[in-house]
Amino acid sequence: MSWIPFAIALGAVLGSLSRYYVTLFWLEKLGKKFPYGTFFINLTGALLIGLASTMSAALTVPVEIQTLIMIGFLGAYTTFSSYILDTANLFHNRRFSVGFFYWIGSPIVGFICIQFGIWIGQHLI
Repeated sequence: MSWIPFAIALGAVLGSLSRYYVTLFWLEKLGKKFPYGTFFINLTGALLIGLASTMSAALTVPVEIQTLIMIGFLGAYTTFSSYILDTANLFHNRRFSVGFFYWIGSPIVGFICIQFGIWIGQHLI
């Protein structure tokens, strides 16, 4: 039996709770004029997934621990970290045009998709 689904679930619980409490912390400290909590989460998530992927590659880290951290915890903490890791890997592998398209295209197309989702939701209500 694989422990990977349990590792992911445990990491996800910890990541989502961390995201919640970090967001509350920044709301209390700096208010709502800028999404400080999300900004902090996205940046620290990118830092942590870079660190975790590098350490996992350099050390013998069991796959359950890797998935707990990178898929479970950081996946629930932020998906931005996965996006940045994918972008970094494309550039590292010298796939510059694909990397640039993914890096720029994801937020632009994501924004368009959000707007489209809002439009659909408004028309369904």
